[in-house]
Amino acid sequence: QQETGRPLAVDEDTLNTLIAALPFSLTLAQQRVLRDITGDLQHTYPMRRLLQGDVGSGKTVVALLAMLIAVGNGMQAVMMAPTEVLAEQHFHTLSSMLESMTQRLRATGAATAGWVGQTQVGLLRGSLTAAEKERIRAQIASGEVKIVVGTHALIQEDATFRDLGLAIVDEQHRFGVGQRAALRQKGYHPHVLVMSATPIPRTLALTLYGDLDLSIIDELPPGRQKIQTKWLAPYDRERAYGFLRQQVESGRQAF
Repeated sequence: QQETGRPLAVDEDTLNTLIAALPFSLTLAQQRVLRDITGDLQHTYPMRRLLQGDVGSGKTVVALLAMLIAVGNGMQAVMMAPTEVLAEQHFHTLSSMLESMTQRLRATGAATAGWVGQTQVGLLRGSLTAAEKERIRAQIASGEVKIVVGTHALIQEDATFRDLGLAIVDEQHRFGVGQRAALRQKGYHPHVLVMSATPIPRTLALTLYGDLDLSIIDELPPGRQKIQTKWLAPYDRERAYGFLRQQVESGRQAF
């Protein structure tokens, strides 16, 4: 909180218009954590917040709304994921949500339809060819790409941003302290939101010792199945294998 951040203007009418353009309603928990985040973004010091919630609780849409606030302030936003599969999934999810939002905004004649429709999402990952990497890096450096999704490739020296205002780290426990710091250094004290569905000891320690403020999405959207988390001791290994066999035999998949 002693760092000098750049407060982002949050226009309530614009935010409500964006929320209304979503193809679904936000849960009360999503609305609550969004208020936490928008409050942080308006501070004169950079946000450092952990957004925790089960798989399927709707963390990504909250992240998208935060990124759109950054874009509306003329800045860029980035989301870093630990694997190419997850980065690609986020890229497609964000692109799809933006497209459906733009269609709804245009249908209602909302003024925000213009800049939301022009918000380009880019994907930077290690497996791209050298030419593809060079092209996307140039688009990020020029500011043409406003929302960037990627893997560790984002923290390489040759990845530069025109003006990074918000950095989001998904599955933050999969990254080291130095890696998260490297992403922050891509902008001037950007606001940082880290997300996790897994409250492992390091994540808990970060909140316990005051390095991160904490927001929890403790409610699943309607129609989502209940998430069950069970921990088994090493001597229960055979029970775990038996459970996996049972799932596969009943036509499900297991990992």
